[in-house]
Order: sequence, then structure tokens, then C-alpha cells
Amino acid sequence: MANTSSAKKATRKIARRAAVNKNRRSRVRTYVRKVEEALAAGDKTAAEAAFLAAQPELMRAATKGVLHKNTASRKVSRLAQRLKTLSA
Repeated sequence: MANTSSAKKATRKIARRAAVNKNRRSRVRTYVRKVEEALAAGDKTAAEAAFLAAQPELMRAATKGVLHKNTASRKVSRLAQRLKTLSA
């Protein structure tokens, strides 16, 4: 347990940041899942709409430090690739 007042404050700050990061990570997963479900169903229009919503959410998570930039880019790239194969 933290003893000094600064350590107690740091603990409170860390807990707040963890809650925010958890919320952001959950949002990203939700958006990605919507794209994947549309792809699995073979619904091209829904998949495109979900992808256009998921892409900025992934990059926002990278900007905020929830995901690494390369991880977000990789996820966007792979989703775009799967969307392209569905279109073809």
C-alpha cells in the first residue's frame, strides 16, 4: 500500500487512466468485431460502413497510446484486405 501522499495520488491517477484505456480498448474491439461479423455474413455494404467507422477508431487508439501505431495499421490493413477479397 502507498504511504506517501504523492504515491497515493499516483495510484489514483493510474486507476483513472487504466479505466479510460480499458474503455478505449473495448470500443476498438467492438468496432473491429462489427467489421468481422459483416465480413463473415458476406454483407459488402455493411462491411464497408463498419470498416469506415473502425478505421479512425483504431488510429485514435494508436494516437492515445492504447495500441501501438504499427498494430493499429496492421489491423486496418488486414481488414481492408479481407474487405477487398469480399468485393472481388
